[in-house]
Amino acid sequence: MNSGQGTMGSVLGNGRRALAEEVPVGYKRTEVGIIPEDWMARHLGSCLRYAPGYGINAAAVPYDDRLPTYLRITDISDDCRFRPSPRVSVRNSSVPRFFLSEGDLVFARTGASVGKSYRYDKKDGPLVFAGFLIRISPDPEKLEPAFLAYCVQSRRYWEWVATMSIRSGQPGINGQEYAMFQIPLPPPSEQRAIAEALSDVDGLLAALEALIAKKRAIKQATMQQLLTSKTRLPGFSGEWETTTVGEVADIRNGATPSTQIGAYWNGPIPWCTPTDITATPGKYLCATERSITAMGLANCAASLLPVGALLLCSRATIGEIKIAVSSVCTNQGFKSLVCKDGVSNEFLYYLLLTLKPQMIERAIGSTFLEIGKRDVTSIELCIPTYAEQCAIATVLSDMDAEIAVLERRRDKTRAVKQGMMQQLLTGRVRLVQLSRSTEEAAC
Repeated sequence: MNSGQGTMGSVLGNGRRALAEEVPVGYKRTEVGIIPEDWMARHLGSCLRYAPGYGINAAAVPYDDRLPTYLRITDISDDCRFRPSPRVSVRNSSVPRFFLSEGDLVFARTGASVGKSYRYDKKDGPLVFAGFLIRISPDPEKLEPAFLAYCVQSRRYWEWVATMSIRSGQPGINGQEYAMFQIPLPPPSEQRAIAEALSDVDGLLAALEALIAKKRAIKQATMQQLLTSKTRLPGFSGEWETTTVGEVADIRNGATPSTQIGAYWNGPIPWCTPTDITATPGKYLCATERSITAMGLANCAASLLPVGALLLCSRATIGEIKIAVSSVCTNQGFKSLVCKDGVSNEFLYYLLLTLKPQMIERAIGSTFLEIGKRDVTSIELCIPTYAEQCAIATVLSDMDAEIAVLERRRDKTRAVKQGMMQQLLTGRVRLVQLSRSTEEAAC
């Protein structure tokens, strides 16, 4: 079964389950599922001031505050915010027709980001939207823009995107198709109440994100001070020793057992790839996607690394690093380090993070960049006594732990928001109970 058939099967299955679901008192069954009796199911196009429109096709130019800012698909973050990197401008005689106004939303209409959305915020300044985006302008008397912004973050919306965007080539959704998207629509006052409740959660998320960013910046500054001896912790003095990576650690290569021999795979030995490293938050590697057998290890050039080894990526994601919490081996994309006596692996972990630009600079290769064992070995370091290494590592580890707590709070808050959306956007939980006369007045 291809992916399109799989998605369609999932949608049909959800539809059958919805039909089998009992309709509670005060609710009704509609094309968008079971919703309150005073809600309506409406096509998005029936709630707009004018038809969806495509953006301007023009070349981006370097940012100039005398020119409007250009909004492209890549400037929209996964949390539906304007996050340019970098901010660019646009210069074109047709620009005035493509400025976003308050209440406008834009949607990515093609490519891997199809379905991604952004609701215009005046705080982001004057924005001109690009050609791969579609502008949707809700009629505020029928559809609260903020309410729509949350509807298009819901699971039901993304299931619709997965189905609607299927093409023979690149995935896409055009303006007419967006106009056909059906929305469970409460009366305007309830739309506003739902949007305000979810906006409060977004405010908490934004505050947590800002605090996390601040803590990360403080940690980065602390690393720059402590790991270069510009700032010394109380009780420590004296010169640091100049040395090299090769003098403080054994450097070990990785390898891949033959994938044609089943007996080499799915054994008890974790086998790490750069993808495992980049997919793992924090500094410790606890699990890998794949594993090998003792026979697989014996029949390749990989080394079995001890607990505490530094798993240093030497190609593709050069300089990414984790600390192994169990015995592990790696593929050939690593130059792993086993610290010698008198060297703290935690200290060396933090020190190597600051040397990532130097590793990338030393990397060579025509197909992909890679840093060789000799170049890793010769990287110069300055290190203090073992006691000071441990003290520095403790300070930085405590900062990491504080950031991790905040990240867990953020992730839990995101989960709460998703649960609220599922309940509020379907009417399973009501914030505003309208009387029939109020409902009739609203309509």
